Amino acid sequence: MESYLLAHHYDLVTPDGLITKMDRPSSELLNVEIQIQNISPAFVGFQIDSAHITFNLKSTLAQLGLNAVLQEIDLQEKNAFAIAKVQLKAYGKIALALFDFIQQGSYIGKLFAADPRRRVRDPDYLMRMFGRSDRQGRPLLSLGGPKGRDELLLEKIDGRTVAFLQLQNGILSYDEKAILGLLPTLSKALIHPSFRLRTLIQLDQAWVAGVKRQVQENQILLVRTAPLHIRTAFGKVVNELLPKAITHTTADILEPDTTASGDVYELFGASQEDLSIIPIEFYTLEAHREHVFFTDRDQLQNCLEDSSKLFQAFETAPTPAYHRAAVFVVKGEQLLNLKPKDWIIRDIHKSPFPGLFHPSEQAILVQNYIEQQACYLFLKYIEDGLITSQGILLTRYFPSPLMKRMLLSNSVQRCLKGIFFKTPSLAYGNFFSHEDRSLLLDLASFGIPVYWVDDTTNKVLQYTPKPGKDSGMFVPEPFVDAFIRSTTFGIYGSTLVTGAFEEELTALLKGLIQMRSFLNHPLLNANTPIALVTGGGPGIMEVGNRVAERIGILSCANLVDFRNSNNLNIQEQKQNAYVEAKMTYRLDHLVERQAEFNLDFPIILPGGFGTDFEQCLEEVRRKVGSIVPTPVLLFGDSHFWQQKITPRFQSNLKLGTIKESEWVSNCFYCIQNATQGLKIYEQYFSGTLPIGSEYPPSSDGFVIMD
Repeated sequence: MESYLLAHHYDLVTPDGLITKMDRPSSELLNVEIQIQNISPAFVGFQIDSAHITFNLKSTLAQLGLNAVLQEIDLQEKNAFAIAKVQLKAYGKIALALFDFIQQGSYIGKLFAADPRRRVRDPDYLMRMFGRSDRQGRPLLSLGGPKGRDELLLEKIDGRTVAFLQLQNGILSYDEKAILGLLPTLSKALIHPSFRLRTLIQLDQAWVAGVKRQVQENQILLVRTAPLHIRTAFGKVVNELLPKAITHTTADILEPDTTASGDVYELFGASQEDLSIIPIEFYTLEAHREHVFFTDRDQLQNCLEDSSKLFQAFETAPTPAYHRAAVFVVKGEQLLNLKPKDWIIRDIHKSPFPGLFHPSEQAILVQNYIEQQACYLFLKYIEDGLITSQGILLTRYFPSPLMKRMLLSNSVQRCLKGIFFKTPSLAYGNFFSHEDRSLLLDLASFGIPVYWVDDTTNKVLQYTPKPGKDSGMFVPEPFVDAFIRSTTFGIYGSTLVTGAFEEELTALLKGLIQMRSFLNHPLLNANTPIALVTGGGPGIMEVGNRVAERIGILSCANLVDFRNSNNLNIQEQKQNAYVEAKMTYRLDHLVERQAEFNLDFPIILPGGFGTDFEQCLEEVRRKVGSIVPTPVLLFGDSHFWQQKITPRFQSNLKLGTIKESEWVSNCFYCIQNATQGLKIYEQYFSGTLPIGSEYPPSSDGFVIMD
């Protein structure tokens, strides 16, 4: 894949070739042998029938009266090399004189691979380019200017799109004396392949208006159209659609990377017909260089809607699995036919960074680490303009946060329409770091969607920030809108016990669903979905997720990596199978995970240290005002909660450490059944629940419901 991206030429053409041998059998013929070196391994000519390969003569030479016919070709893919035997024929006095100045070492043209598979077949492919521009603001398609849409006549002929360009009324002619005097200079310029020659000969060309465009025998006719510039395809003159006995020279290719051609055409033959049109067919560029918008890729979008296609695509990533791997995909056919060789793979070994006290060394090591990433080349060539089509990035592991600068650059943001990854972290498996989550939020802010092709759920999950919160979750695509609009209820409780709560929890959540039909509170109404969030583990959390999934509300979890904790038993480390949407956290970010629960309505069931911490956190959130006072349900026997909460509350009350915050106690309600919980919720949503700082505290630290 690297060699494909590093190609300096489009894959349908070679570099210019130089003359190594010459033989002039007659005054008007010159046989030359041309060597072409440094051919890209991606050159299509290596794979197709040589009958589709033509020699494309430099336009300058054709305008001076030469034509070139490819007679024999020897392609050597292994050596990136070709030898072409070409016969040049001179038409007219200027061309005959030019033969005396063509020498060995002259660069006179290149090979073009007219791959039938790359012909543009649908006229809409071209028409939709009108009005679009590249990142420099240059139009992708223009005919005599960006507003030439109505003047471009397109037809579908023999399964291909053909444009008929109207000729201007007149012909081009030369100041013969001046152009003959320029030939020695042109001879020197031909030795330098990058030297532009057209500007020189234009100085000695003159437009003769009103003259009939008739081809005279043994002469070259120069005609002109409005300039056609197309950056998304090669154009090629279709000789068989020209009038009988008229042929265009083999300088018949309109290239996509120049604005210096596209208006002068050279013809020979013999005809009294007044030529009026030039027919052009088109060949697409490599898919990643077509400037094609993601919205135009119907097949790719259809593939992305079928999660099995994405799982199959990742199966083509090369082994071993601990190597980073990435590929940039711009069309559906590419996604469906990925092969291991299409991926860039990297085995990265991160060196310790010295830190800010050694800024120069730090910068070098960070840059080296960035350049080792599997996705680096794709992002670099988007920035460099080698990749111009919009597409998606498939990467085995979520990109390193150190790639943020490239991922959020203007050029990458323009092209990158989605990141799909299989595993969050090479070192930590399915668990994100704090820096990873920051990058996820930044990508979302810049409009770059991120998807987790998740083996655990066997679904594709989209990262979705919760509005108004600095956090989000990976959500199954069908539920993204519901997650964004949802009111979140949450379960805190033990991983070791389940209790007899499943029936009551089911009744509580079903009652809330029914309550939506007759209440019109911003947080509970017919148009606001409900989501349930747990810690995603076993025990009571598993009960909560199972109930949510069963009754049809979104089942979510904030998961922590407890796998390497020596202080937890095996049971506590398990994750339950009922989680649909999730975010994951490494063990050292346990506190951040708790803060990002962002529950509108917590439901606390009996538990241990973790549950105590979560209950205290909900107290603090209400005290400091990070959440409006909403009711927190304490499910279970009141004596249990009195042992847990009351001594601490009364101690704080006695010591004066919660002065003017005692009211927080009226936000917590101990219930034994769903009926009591629904009564509290109905009072809250109808505005009759005595909750908040304007109401008195409860002496137990919570309210006991009868």
